[in-house]
Amino acid sequence: MAASSSFERAQRLPGNFAWIAVAVDAALFAVTMAVQLLPSSPHGEQMRGVYAQPGVWVPLLSRAVSVWLLAATLAWCHARKALDERGAASIAQLRGPGSRFAAVFLAVMVVNMLALTPLFYQAQLLFMPGGPLHERVGTYGLRPVMGVSMLVQSAIQMLVLVGSVWLAARFALRERSTALVDASPGAADGGADMAAPRRAVALVAAATFVSLQMWIGHAASGWVDTSRDSDLAPLLLGWFAVPLLVFALAFWGGWLGAAPGPAQARPFRAVAAAVSAFVLLQLACAALALGGLLWVASASFSGTSSDGRLVALAVLLSAVYLVLLVLAMRALTRRFYRRYL
Repeated sequence: MAASSSFERAQRLPGNFAWIAVAVDAALFAVTMAVQLLPSSPHGEQMRGVYAQPGVWVPLLSRAVSVWLLAATLAWCHARKALDERGAASIAQLRGPGSRFAAVFLAVMVVNMLALTPLFYQAQLLFMPGGPLHERVGTYGLRPVMGVSMLVQSAIQMLVLVGSVWLAARFALRERSTALVDASPGAADGGADMAAPRRAVALVAAATFVSLQMWIGHAASGWVDTSRDSDLAPLLLGWFAVPLLVFALAFWGGWLGAAPGPAQARPFRAVAAAVSAFVLLQLACAALALGGLLWVASASFSGTSSDGRLVALAVLLSAVYLVLLVLAMRALTRRFYRRYL
């Protein structure tokens, strides 16, 4: 009975890792917000007024959800990869992998919060009015410089998150020098039926893709004027409803690409497929957008109104993007899993 219980705990390890990653990051997010918004904080009243605006808290919550989703996906992938390769019987011999994962991930994220985040803030102050680099920024405009700054900051934060999950999983799943159960192919089979591999592939690919999509949206928000006076409904539609649609279509494409289903999930192949599809889609849509803008500009040069063409271009690009999303996910998932189908 004890062996069966430890075996079941090992099979639940991917889900446990995912929930631990979300819980740790959400707890740090809650602490950070509490420090800023509590009445005892120096600017608590002013900050509460700022965060009460939908144009502030909706993108902030969306950014937090994208981080939680990516962290959970990567944590799940590391644990599932270990189960697929070493078997549940071997993983069951590890001592407290969940607590070790939580401890390391919490430590790294606290260091990030206390060291890296203030460093980014100080770097942004250099370009603000009164900063030593403000006069040079005035030559190019503050908005492009801040946009580049947010893009670089977002990229570094994503790399830190990926590295944090990897380090925590590596420490938690490290094998001791004690003798472990032989993780032969027969022993590894026990961990392969925890979740349908085809569904796992589609979920991992979709979660990775929508995380990247939300990340690029938040990074691009530094280049545009996001009004804090915007209504709640359009913000919820843009920051949450659209990502849900993208997730559903990415899942569909991954599901089609993984048919009839691999013997094992091999989750990082799904991550690679999603990243590849995301990069190719951005390049393709950038090229299409450039051609569309030239088409709109031709209307302006001819003296006719370009408003109708702009609307048509936006609708066309959105439809093409969604169609290409499904096709790219299907094709690249099939390519990365071709040896295992």
